Amino acid sequence: MFDHWLEPTTKIATSAAPHSWAKNISFYQGGKGNLSSKQCVLIGLDATAADAVREALYPMSWAFGDLGFTDLGNLRKTNEDFVIPLLREVMDSQLFPILIGGNPNLFYSQFQSFLNLRDLVSIALIDEQVPISTDWKKSSTKYLNHLFRHRQESVFHLSLIGAQAHFTDPAIIDWLEEQHYEYLRLGQARENLAEVEPQLRDADIIALHLDALKQSEAPGQLNPSPSGFFLEEAAQLCRYAGMSDKLRSFGIYGVDNSSKRKLAPTAQAVAQLVWYFTEGYYQRLGDYPVTNKGLTEYVVDWKGQDEKLTFWKSPRSGRWWLQVPAKTSRKQQRHRLIPCSYSDYKKAIQQELPDRLWNAFRRF
Repeated sequence: MFDHWLEPTTKIATSAAPHSWAKNISFYQGGKGNLSSKQCVLIGLDATAADAVREALYPMSWAFGDLGFTDLGNLRKTNEDFVIPLLREVMDSQLFPILIGGNPNLFYSQFQSFLNLRDLVSIALIDEQVPISTDWKKSSTKYLNHLFRHRQESVFHLSLIGAQAHFTDPAIIDWLEEQHYEYLRLGQARENLAEVEPQLRDADIIALHLDALKQSEAPGQLNPSPSGFFLEEAAQLCRYAGMSDKLRSFGIYGVDNSSKRKLAPTAQAVAQLVWYFTEGYYQRLGDYPVTNKGLTEYVVDWKGQDEKLTFWKSPRSGRWWLQVPAKTSRKQQRHRLIPCSYSDYKKAIQQELPDRLWNAFRRF
């Protein structure tokens, strides 16, 4: 089925404990194997990095019952024309890809493959820098430049999480504001991780660049720096990401495999991120609001005007959404319910519109 694109992994720990990952997942060996829809699949975009992560991940405990999980192996090539068809085939097969790689430019392939499913894409990136430059043509180090130069019309929304001001061009912040995108600095995100969850819940695809973590947490980064998220904080964000029913692919990029000494502890960190993402995926409740059916409605009178704000709460997960009080096009219809938090609802009661919701209204 995927034999043309992938080299099946042979790193199977035969001596692993019965409760370990290695004893509870499947390993792709060609053909259709044990693949079934709605299960997670692990794909190595960089064989050295991905194999190191497997070595750290597969002795860990498996706490996810009968969740389907298959290791598809590593890519044979990494050029766009090769990667994009594979990821399209994976998602067309109703499989959920977890991608492990080095070069963050491969995020473009993750993005482009999703366009086979939807015309408009919501993206969430966890990174210490804003990977965009005002010089669209020359800056190859900014991995979103290629995307925005060629496919910006396909980006419905972009959330940048964990960016650090001392790395960020002020002109880019102004541009993000003009586009009604969200820019959440590291300090703001760390202050209350639970308030980051709605941004992750709103994304179709999510990428985490290892540079978002402190160098001490994952030394084998492409651009290490002393500031960033602690590993525990990044793991919580990954768990939130996994819980989102809307999400269709997840990638971890920026693993530097040039130093074996640094790669081993970094692989352990990435393995933990994959573990907590999988925990979130296992805990999905299927309450993404395709319709309002089953949700509890809360209506807020807005500043004495005829306009009202309608919030919806899921009794299954306790999560909140706000209905856009505006006409939406057919393409935008699936985005009309904006993920939000209980604190957003409380602010609305006090006649205060949070920035997150104001930006969302402007996008429509």
